Amino acid sequence: MARFLRAAGLAACLLATHATAAKEPAAPRPASFPEHERQCRGKDGWSDPAPPVRIFANVYDVGTCGIVALLVTGPRGHVLIDAATAEAVPPIARNITRLGFRLRDVKLLLSSHEHVDHADGLRGMQRLTGATMVATAAARGVLESGAPAVDDPQRGGLPPFAGVRVGRLVRDGEMVTLGPVRLTAHTTPGHSPGGTSWTWRSCDAGVCRAMVYADSLSAISADGYRFTDHPAYVATFRTTLAKVAALPCDILVTPHPGASDLYARLAGTTPLVDRRGCAAYAAAAGAKLDKRLADEARQLRVR
Repeated sequence: MARFLRAAGLAACLLATHATAAKEPAAPRPASFPEHERQCRGKDGWSDPAPPVRIFANVYDVGTCGIVALLVTGPRGHVLIDAATAEAVPPIARNITRLGFRLRDVKLLLSSHEHVDHADGLRGMQRLTGATMVATAAARGVLESGAPAVDDPQRGGLPPFAGVRVGRLVRDGEMVTLGPVRLTAHTTPGHSPGGTSWTWRSCDAGVCRAMVYADSLSAISADGYRFTDHPAYVATFRTTLAKVAALPCDILVTPHPGASDLYARLAGTTPLVDRRGCAAYAAAAGAKLDKRLADEARQLRVR
């Protein structure tokens, strides 16, 4: 009898262990970067499908060959920052499921800036996931309407996009929390009036990094717009450049991967970790803004 009880207890223990193991989530399955390179060779379009790649720890690029869509995962749910175009929604969704994550576990949607190449897919992703869209007050109106802001330098140069319902407003410096995943919003207007950058810490095997998803900082515009005609906007832009330069920054990611040499860093051509990455990114953008202003002033003198 004792032997039977011991055997039964062992069997129960094995069944319990098996059941626990069955509930353990499978390890994510990102593509190798060589696979990403092969699929994106010669492509950098907003909607060109790309396989998902791991950037560091719980951070993955699930976007397209030309646009980053950043997935930050956690045990209480996941955060997706940007969603490229409406055409890119199906491949982004496939990338998330290829990694082994469920679409319904994407609980929050965030954005960098309110332009069609980054925000057009947010509505589709919200429909697929049921996630709450989180945005600043400056970005909310444009994200919901899809119509560029009246003070956006690119107004008239980019098409409208499908609006997405914003369920929560966030202030500059406010933290968005989803279990142990904690991202801080930084208002960074300039490239667009509602530009937002995001910072957080991610850890892998005891190694933690200060992650930065810094918004685009390029001073580009629709035809006919002159930054010199908008000194207050230029002053705000310069404040943004200083803010981005000062962010704690181990690993920089940008909405357009080429702006931060993301693919070269993932390929190992240059270091992935660069504590001066944000400062260098802001300095390069500042130099281009200065050149744009100088060119505009020169054109005015010629006239």
